[in-house]
Amino acid sequence: MLPDLAVILLLLASGTATGTVLGLTGGGGSILAVPLLIYVVGLKDPHIAIGTSALAVGLTATISMLSHAKRGNLKIREGLAFGLPGVAGAIMGAQLGLITPANSLLLVFATFMVVMGFKMFRKKHADQPAMTIEDNGRILVKKKHMTVTGFLVGTAAGYFGIGGGFLIVPALIQAAGLNIIQAVGTSLLSVSLFGFSTAGRYFGTGSVDLVIALLFVAGGLPGSLVGVKMATWIPKHKLTKVFGLMIIAVAIYILFKTLSQ
Repeated sequence: MLPDLAVILLLLASGTATGTVLGLTGGGGSILAVPLLIYVVGLKDPHIAIGTSALAVGLTATISMLSHAKRGNLKIREGLAFGLPGVAGAIMGAQLGLITPANSLLLVFATFMVVMGFKMFRKKHADQPAMTIEDNGRILVKKKHMTVTGFLVGTAAGYFGIGGGFLIVPALIQAAGLNIIQAVGTSLLSVSLFGFSTAGRYFGTGSVDLVIALLFVAGGLPGSLVGVKMATWIPKHKLTKVFGLMIIAVAIYILFKTLSQ
């Protein structure tokens, strides 16, 4: 059953906003999907919002990833090295999210947003060239770092119904030696894997609204394509600071709404 016209328009607008940021930064936009679905679209159950968000983010990230791949920004080997361990984490995180009471889940989510907002506001991106590592021991350390980090980020992605790209991008820069644009494109492979893994777990409990997810993606499609094009010329350090502040503001709103109930 289709929602009414007003809800459809809100879904399309919310999807466009999320898709634009997702294509632009390789992540970050997904952390806004759950608040948008709850406070703008009007979903009452946070668990349904998280499950639906995960599916929408997975689909939107796939679209953005294909666009980045055409531009040569997708490094599949590095993406899988990070993403596959994260799938196990995403499934575990989704299970933890399902058993967490709704209000508690929102409070933890808002706290997580504050921490990540400050992290994004303070961090610096280095547009470094890809590294060539000749020492086998150092390569092994890098791979282990990516495996552990991938699992932890996947767990957070599954618990909160996010893609985790804003955590994946700096990890790929540090552990895989990718430059910022390569890291953005490659991160979308992991975001897709985490989103679909989380959505699959939530779908089994009936906590995914397919119609809402598809409408959200329909809005995200043009947004993601615009974001991918903008990613090549907007200064990342300025964008990251502004987006970090926005995440903190949204988190404060969630805390206020949840604690005032």
